[in-house]
Order: sequence, then C-alpha cells, then structure tokens
Amino acid sequence: MATTDPIGDFLTRIRNASKAKHRRVDIPASNLKKAVAQILFEQKFIGTFTMLEDKKQGLIRINLKYQNGRPVINGLRRISKPGIRSYKRSSDMPRVLGGMGISIVSTSKGVMTGAQAKKQNVGGEVLAYVW
Repeated sequence: MATTDPIGDFLTRIRNASKAKHRRVDIPASNLKKAVAQILFEQKFIGTFTMLEDKKQGLIRINLKYQNGRPVINGLRRISKPGIRSYKRSSDMPRVLGGMGISIVSTSKGVMTGAQAKKQNVGGEVLAYVW
C-alpha cells in the first residue's frame, strides 16, 4: 500500500506500538527511515533496530524501550508535512521541551538532530519532534 507521508507513517507506527506496549515494531524500510531510526537509537529513545530482508523493499525492526513499564518515548510529532514544509536556519533551530526532547532535521549534510545541525551551522527541513 502506497503512503503519501512515509515519515508520518513511521512515527505513527512507533507511537501506536509504544502505547500498546509492544516489544517491537516492523516498518517498511527506506534510507531516510533508517537514518531517523539511527538518531532515535543514538539518543536512546529506542533499543536496537535491525534491517530485515524481504521480497520487496525490506523492513526495519525496531525494539522499543521501556522504563518502569512506561515507554521511553512520551511523544512524537511530525512537523514538516507533504503539504506544508518547515525549513529552519541553524540559528532558528527549535528546542523541544526546553532541551528534554530532540528535533530531527534533514540537512544537506544528512539527517541529524537540531542540536547537531546548530553545532555544524547548517539549516534544513525539520522532520519531527521526539520527547
């Protein structure tokens, strides 16, 4: 099934699986989704993730992380949508919950957090907020 917003679908699957307290979730793979999963792993929002091969495009299996029975990911919000893109300069990178969350930004140097983009002095498309 084709989707018009693959990143929105990616975030929704993670949100729904964590609220349902699933241990893992499988998501159709793409290079952008893999980069976002890598950021979530590096920032310790998810456990591990692996790439699985199937007859089509492959799958990303994400192992969700819980602390005291509660999901580590409290919220996910898609910012730049297919109809309304949101671009920010490095000086205007948003802080999520006063620094308690992260923003995920697609830049000319790759996908990174808002803090990394600000440090490298690059702007880009703000994909999502995670807290």
